[in-house]
Amino acid sequence: MKEDKDNVIAAKSKAFAIRCIRLYQHLSGNNIEFIICKQLLRSGTSIGANVKEALRGQSKADFGTKMNIALKEACESEYWLELLMETDYISREAFDSIIDDCRQLIRMLTAIVKTTFEKK
Repeated sequence: MKEDKDNVIAAKSKAFAIRCIRLYQHLSGNNIEFIICKQLLRSGTSIGANVKEALRGQSKADFGTKMNIALKEACESEYWLELLMETDYISREAFDSIIDDCRQLIRMLTAIVKTTFEKK
């Protein structure tokens, strides 16, 4: 099995988690926003955790289930980011930067889940 740093989805999901943590630190540290950002912190860091679990899955079904959970968490993260931007907690520029990473993860995870559960 490839090391996590050599696995694209593992590397991208970890990098996204770090961005979510930094955004949380910035917003909550400045007493700007706490509740929505905490939700983003939870869902944004959960993506990588589920990917890491999936990569060590006991079966193809276990792998697919964990990747599907990661996909759901990525979609939830997208929602929280949209709320932060639409309520002016983050700028359009900041949003555009991080949402692109989130949507890349969604596309990658969607492809992984579809491929995993394809009937052959």
